[in-house]
Amino acid sequence: MGRKQTNSELGRCALLALLFLGAISCCVVYTLLSAALRPTPTSPVLDAIDSGDDLGRREEAECCRGIEHLELWGDAVKWGSDFKLNSSEECCRACKAMCSGVDGPCLCDSWVFCGDRKACGANFGECWLKKQKDSFNPDRRDSGENVMWTSGLVFGKGEDIVGLHTEYGVLRIKLFPDCAPHSVAYILELLRLRHCVGCQLHRAEGRGISWDSQGNHITNAPFGPPYALIQGTLAADGTTTAFKEIQREEWPCPQIRRGSVAWVGSGPEFFISLANHHEWRSQTYTVFGSLLPEDLEIAEKIAHLPTKQEVWSNIHVSVLDEPIRLRVVPVPFLYKS
Repeated sequence: MGRKQTNSELGRCALLALLFLGAISCCVVYTLLSAALRPTPTSPVLDAIDSGDDLGRREEAECCRGIEHLELWGDAVKWGSDFKLNSSEECCRACKAMCSGVDGPCLCDSWVFCGDRKACGANFGECWLKKQKDSFNPDRRDSGENVMWTSGLVFGKGEDIVGLHTEYGVLRIKLFPDCAPHSVAYILELLRLRHCVGCQLHRAEGRGISWDSQGNHITNAPFGPPYALIQGTLAADGTTTAFKEIQREEWPCPQIRRGSVAWVGSGPEFFISLANHHEWRSQTYTVFGSLLPEDLEIAEKIAHLPTKQEVWSNIHVSVLDEPIRLRVVPVPFLYKS
């Protein structure tokens, strides 16, 4: 049970309260002055706007991810039993270091890591670096929830390009397996098909008055419509992941710039951006590749084909009068940039 405070006790409490308030005031003043004098921290979003493509390349270089519950097979170039690391990212970077392109072809194009201490037991931390006979068709040993391994791919320079074949030319796409491993796995599955029934482009919108020829937004111009993109679907009959959502990649992903190839949501609806869409900052889109700069001319041509106007979810869009069929095709190494 509580007891009534005496005058002396009240006096002591008042003194303590004043001292406490004084201490808080000092802390507040210090915090405000520190904030005012401290250099503004770097913002990834602001950096993206300021540094453009340089940041895009840096974002791609910083990514190093794989697919959990997947074990890739292949010839070992470094045995995991003798090579243990702390994370799958470190394992990925170890493989990348053997695929710099400086000393010739990649010595490592795939990696396998065991990062679940309980499931891995004595194998915990093992990083197996491997070489595939065909990195676009890697040797999969096992997959599923009971598989304790995480695996990923690393493509060498010029070996990371696939094509979207259209009647107007081949749109060559540089894939980002280290930023979007689930997405790239789906694209490689499409690549193994002889057809891509259902794959097409059906929306086409130019840059209009809102973006210049380099994809930069023009000051005070609206952000669309038109929205500077060509859009379609890669939902193909015959794939094991047909009509299923592609697993969302870890955030952050590279931002959307001119040439970016990205899913709408979890796919298979996708688009190729013709502008630097820094205003699209949500996690609604996943960038999994980039169109080669010399092929942007083909995309621009498609964007100016005849269209009709429709409204999708209260957004005015331009839909192609005649959808363009797509097929995912390999690109001969001699023709890669």
